[in-house]
Amino acid sequence: MEYRTKEEQVADYLREGILSGRLPRGTRLKQQEIAQQLKISITPVREALKLLEAEGYISSDSYRGATVVPFDIGTSTEALKLRIMLETQLVESAARNLTSADIAELQVLADQFEKAADSGDSTGARGVNYRFHRRIYDFADLPQTLHFVQVLWARYPFDAINRIGGRASRAAEEHAELLRNFIEGDAAGAMLTMRRHIESGWAEFRESLESRADAKPTDRA
Repeated sequence: MEYRTKEEQVADYLREGILSGRLPRGTRLKQQEIAQQLKISITPVREALKLLEAEGYISSDSYRGATVVPFDIGTSTEALKLRIMLETQLVESAARNLTSADIAELQVLADQFEKAADSGDSTGARGVNYRFHRRIYDFADLPQTLHFVQVLWARYPFDAINRIGGRASRAAEEHAELLRNFIEGDAAGAMLTMRRHIESGWAEFRESLESRADAKPTDRA
């Protein structure tokens, strides 16, 4: 059984909130409010915010306090390549470690994601998507690699990608393919599926940016 401190649990709760869009970019994070929501003391919240600042999810100063960092497409482009490299390694390791009980746990999360996507609960789907990927990488048992991936996630537009029309349904199909790889014990197939999963989300995001740019009215002389 994995043990996580209260600070780590709070940090994971906030990571999910940021990546799902429940805590939008630019949101101020108030320690007392978070502590009240989670029914804990303020100390683990304070330590969790320090951890998230080190990972790049938030910034803080003496005036505004902690704020979710804005999206920067420049850093996301570099993060894409690093995500593919590291997350395929995590998937390969997970595929070799997974038990039937682990796969059953992942299947429950995949089903929850698909249900949320089908019902139009986009925030809920994004939250489950975070837990699905995080749990796979927990099973990889490569904590240093996972740490670096979480730093990369802070610079990646998950919240925007999963708002793209139809993306959640396509992601559900990609999750199902990944689970088939795991059930078959196909580590190489799982690596390829994860690579395509990451690349397809990024491609759809870039297309949505280009479409919005094309839709803007041009200035007339």
